[in-house]
Amino acid sequence: MTHIQHRLTEVRRLLEEKNLPALLVMQAENRRYLSGFTGSAGMLLITPTQAILSTDFRYWEQGARQAPDFTLHQAAGGYKDFLPGLIAAGGKPARVGIESFTVTLAQYEQMQKVVPDVEWVGVNGLIENVRAVKDADELALTQKTIDLAEEGLRYLLTLLKPGMTEKQAAWDLEVYLRSHGADALSFDTIVAAGPNAALPHHHPSERVIQANEPITIDWGAAIDGYRSDLTRTIVLGEPDAKFREIYGIVLKAQLNAIGQIKAGQTGREADAFARDVIVAAGYGDYFGHGLGHGVGLAVHEQPRASFTVEDERLPTNSLLTVEPGIYLPGWGGVRIEDMVLVQEQGVEVLSHFEK
Repeated sequence: MTHIQHRLTEVRRLLEEKNLPALLVMQAENRRYLSGFTGSAGMLLITPTQAILSTDFRYWEQGARQAPDFTLHQAAGGYKDFLPGLIAAGGKPARVGIESFTVTLAQYEQMQKVVPDVEWVGVNGLIENVRAVKDADELALTQKTIDLAEEGLRYLLTLLKPGMTEKQAAWDLEVYLRSHGADALSFDTIVAAGPNAALPHHHPSERVIQANEPITIDWGAAIDGYRSDLTRTIVLGEPDAKFREIYGIVLKAQLNAIGQIKAGQTGREADAFARDVIVAAGYGDYFGHGLGHGVGLAVHEQPRASFTVEDERLPTNSLLTVEPGIYLPGWGGVRIEDMVLVQEQGVEVLSHFEK
């Protein structure tokens, strides 16, 4: 059984549990995960006996090549022109699941209008939860992206010096990644120096990097759709007492979490292993985001480790970032992020760049 066939089998099992005779898949990463199709337009219809890829003429040949387990259905025009035919090709199921977080209100209204005899049922997280558990090929590819990302930062650190701008540093890192095997960046690289390091998602600017100030670098490489996500915070020169204090707290929090996270815990429990350390040090108000998230075909996916997650548990063989941070307005911040593989007895750290 191929990976695609195994994934379809699991989704069909979940549909049977939910008493849903069909599922319409429109979210891009879900579509790719279940079919192999990487085109930017199309939808899948999954039933107990059929797997159909509907796409337009731009992707017809691509769909045939990338999704051999699927029957192709030509999409042309608007929903009224092809959606009734797609549903008919799937055996005219009376109830069809749709991805609630993907389908817009306008799309839903169009679906109801052009196929009025179908009950459209919102489904949340069904495929995303399947995607959270990584197979051996996914893990090998992820490790490749991590290794390349770490090579890229090692290269950047041979160039990085006071006087460079944040933008130049981010560009140098991007050029290395793309010229050494990355298909793309996992996301827009963050280089945040000095007070900008207090902004968790700062966009690199023309600010000139200074000696002896915190510099947060958050980056990743993408290969064949899979992604890495890492962060290191450094100083060019001599760290002062404040930096050493904040860095030490964040590192202690991260290592405590890495040492205690394991499969079966809730996202809130995993988050607390790091958060409790930061709160005890008096900086709880300055760690405002969750501890981590899954990474795969998307840079943010299931599972989640956060103080907001009480009823979702970390599955075995899921990937998770562990990225506590402290952000002090006007001074800067420190974030340290590694990727780990969650197992029943603990985690395996997949990233190894020095801290």
